[in-house]
Amino acid sequence: MIKLDIISDPICPWCYIGKANLDRALAAHPDHPFLIEWHPFQLNPDMPPQGMDRREYLELKFGGKEAAVKVYAEIAQKAEEAGLEIDFAAIKRTPNTLNAHRLIHWAGIEGVQTFVVSALFRAYFVEGRNIGLNDVLCNIADASGMDADMVERLLNSDADVEYIRKRDAEARERGVRGVPTFIVANESVLTGAQPAHLWGQVIVEINEQLENDNLPES
Repeated sequence: MIKLDIISDPICPWCYIGKANLDRALAAHPDHPFLIEWHPFQLNPDMPPQGMDRREYLELKFGGKEAAVKVYAEIAQKAEEAGLEIDFAAIKRTPNTLNAHRLIHWAGIEGVQTFVVSALFRAYFVEGRNIGLNDVLCNIADASGMDADMVERLLNSDADVEYIRKRDAEARERGVRGVPTFIVANESVLTGAQPAHLWGQVIVEINEQLENDNLPES
């Protein structure tokens, strides 16, 4: 197997689109070699714990309503091309994602990490749920087969808070400035929402290389 590390944030629309494109390629190549692990990166590490009004956030981030509308028109187009439906109107708050990243980390220990990442994207972008709230995270954990009571106790503690912040800082130290960032075999780095056909090419090339490496010497 080949390690595919994905650095992302569950409120990043490009991460959602990038995952959809990757998923399409993986489905088309069920013999893919990837072992996937998700890693934390907070787009807004200084976001207040309670989050903030989404419209206010977007206008501050992009320098006004007109600029925000232009950026999100492009995002909506790319999401549609990826086969995604995003209900931007349903998203009322931009949350702090520290606790969501803690949940993703614990999901990795339980072997359901990608399932939880998918559920977080769906909860935020499709259902308009506030994934900064503990009850929403516990509901996602429960639906993913995790022990929701245990997750609630962990969320109400400081468990792994500094660990997540450290991993976020390490990603920035490695040069990550935006997400999604994909690292293949700890060597090749792909940034942004790469198209499905590119992932298909990567999978074919890796499989061919693995096959050649396993051929007996003549």
